[in-house]
Amino acid sequence: MTDENTLNELKAIFEEMFDVDPDEVTLDAALYDDLDIDSIDAVDLIVRIREMTGKKIAPDEFKSVRTVGEVVEAINTLRSL
Repeated sequence: MTDENTLNELKAIFEEMFDVDPDEVTLDAALYDDLDIDSIDAVDLIVRIREMTGKKIAPDEFKSVRTVGEVVEAINTLRSL
């Protein structure tokens, strides 16, 4: 799957789960600062990523992820495993 497809999936997820305008979900957008995602939301996002990829991601591994672009990379990496 391409980065653009993954980004489009994330736009839909952020709108559905966190009521974030899809136009705000860009590769450069910071999860915590730009999109107001808190630690509880991050856990919910990890669960959704597991559903998308069929692979488990440890919350500790997700701590270093700061931008939507890094989430896209993480999802594509999980999908390639």
